[in-house]
Amino acid sequence: MKKKVLFLFLRYVLILLFGIGGGIVFYKLFLSPTVFLSSKLLSLFGETQFVNDFIFFNNIPIEISKACVAAAAYYLFFILIMSFPLDLKKRTYLFLFNFLIFFIINVLRIFFMALLIKSNFFEEVHMAVWNLFSTIFVILVWFLSVKIFKIKEIPFYNDFIFLKSLIKKKKDYKKKIK
Repeated sequence: MKKKVLFLFLRYVLILLFGIGGGIVFYKLFLSPTVFLSSKLLSLFGETQFVNDFIFFNNIPIEISKACVAAAAYYLFFILIMSFPLDLKKRTYLFLFNFLIFFIINVLRIFFMALLIKSNFFEEVHMAVWNLFSTIFVILVWFLSVKIFKIKEIPFYNDFIFLKSLIKKKKDYKKKIK
């Protein structure tokens, strides 16, 4: 029982620690691979270089910002995966699956947006993809992982019920002693 409480506590401490700096850990972790793979895909369609946070596609600079890397989405997946009890193996597979699938979707998003960069409707498409589709992608990836990994737990709720049962047991124990 104590071990279960300790792991619950550690999971939520990790959620808080990884959230420090607005998910900077995920930005740092995914920036280079995102820029690298996006530039490699773009090189199939034109001259491409990447320098730090920029991809130069046919001499047009494209900044890969924190929002482009989608650090917040990775952090949301991290929160969801850490917010209910799972064994280490299943939790690891969930991380790998969610992060990999979303990484691929995100790189493809950057790739297609970069191909449209010189078009007249770039800004409208960019805002639609940013505001609508990015949310839909996160939701779809999460629901897909829940289905594939047969997750029955509900983030936060299962931990809340567990803690509530501990409090009830403690109250019942105190009543027995009196």
